[in-house]
Amino acid sequence: MTTLVVCVDRAGLTDEPVVGWEAVRALVTDIGIEDPGDSRVNSTLEALKVTRDLRDENEDAEVAVVSGGGDAVSADRAVAAGLDTIIERVNPDSAVVVVASAEAERLVHIVESRLRVDAVDRVVVRQSHDIESTYYVLKQFLADEELRSTVLVPLGATLLAFPILLLLAESVTLAIAIVVAALGVFLLYKGLGVDELANELPGQVREAFYSGQVSLVTYVVAAGLTLIGAFVGAIPATGMDDPFLAVMEFVYTAVPWLATAALAASAGRLADELLEDESVRSAFLNLPFGVVAVGLVVRGFAGYFLERGGVLGPAQVPALSFGPISVAPFALATLERLALFVAASLAVSVCGILVVSYITDREAVGELSSP
Repeated sequence: MTTLVVCVDRAGLTDEPVVGWEAVRALVTDIGIEDPGDSRVNSTLEALKVTRDLRDENEDAEVAVVSGGGDAVSADRAVAAGLDTIIERVNPDSAVVVVASAEAERLVHIVESRLRVDAVDRVVVRQSHDIESTYYVLKQFLADEELRSTVLVPLGATLLAFPILLLLAESVTLAIAIVVAALGVFLLYKGLGVDELANELPGQVREAFYSGQVSLVTYVVAAGLTLIGAFVGAIPATGMDDPFLAVMEFVYTAVPWLATAALAASAGRLADELLEDESVRSAFLNLPFGVVAVGLVVRGFAGYFLERGGVLGPAQVPALSFGPISVAPFALATLERLALFVAASLAVSVCGILVVSYITDREAVGELSSP
C-alpha cells in the first residue's frame, strides 16, 4: 500500500510535477535560495517531513509537488494534469495533501476526485511578534481574497450600519444589541458551517429526487409537522402572563407534534438505509425509540410545572376493567404523573435497546453463517 504525500498550490511553483525525495529536496533548496520568505518553502518541507515520518513507521510513502499557474481555471487544470501524471507513475492507494493557504486548500477536491485522501495537512507559519512581522502578516491577510470577504466585508458592513442604527433606534443600547446580535448570527453561520450546508443542499435535494429516496418525502412531512407543532404550541402560550409557564405550555403542547416530526424523518432515513444496504446501523434503529423516550420525559416535566402552576388539572384515570377485576376512576397526584411519564420513557428506552440488540445479533449470526 503506497501513500502519496503531495504538496499542491496555485502559485506556479513548477511547470512539471516533481516526484521523489531527492527531486523535491532539490526543489525546496532552489525555492529557498531564491526567496527564503516564500510560504511554499514551508509547505514543501512539511511534505518531506510527513513522508519521512510515514517511512519511519514502515509505510511505503512517496513525496511529490504539483502546481499550476495562470487564472483559476488554468491552474486547476494544470494541477489535475500533473496529478494524473504522478498517479500513473507512482500508482498510490491513498494520499496526504499538504497545503499552505486557503486558496491552495481549494485544490483538495481535485485530489479527492482521483485518490482517497486520508488527511489534509495545513501548514501554519509561526511569526515573531514584532511590528515588522505583524505588517507582513497583515499584508498576506489583505492579499487573501477569501479572508477579505469573510472578515473585512462583515466588519465594514457593521461599521456602516452602526451609525445608521444610532440615528434610527430609540437608544444606544438597542443599536449595540442589534449590531452584536448580527455579528453573533454571522459567527454562528460561519462557525457551524451553515454556508457549506446551504451550498450542498441543492445538490443533495437533486440527488434525492433522482435516486427516489424515501427520506425526501418524510423530511417534508417532518417540516410540516414541526410548523404545526410550533403553531399549536404558540396559540395557548401567547395568552399567558407568566413567561416560564408560557414556555412550559408551548413545550407541553408542541412536543407530540415535534416528536411525530422526528419519527417521520427517522422513518424515512431508516427506509433509505434498508433499501440501499439491506442492513441498518444500530444508531438508526435506536433513533425512533430515543425520540419517543425524550418526548415523554420533556412532556412529563412540562406537565409537572403546568400542574404546579395551576394551568393543568390532575390527570384523571378512567374506570378500567379486566374480566372480573375492575378499577374505579381516580386522579394521579402531581409527582405520580411525572413518575409515570419517566417510567414510560425508561420502558421505551429499554425496549429500544432490546430490539436493536436482537436485530444486531441476528445480522451477526447471518454474516457468520453465510459462505
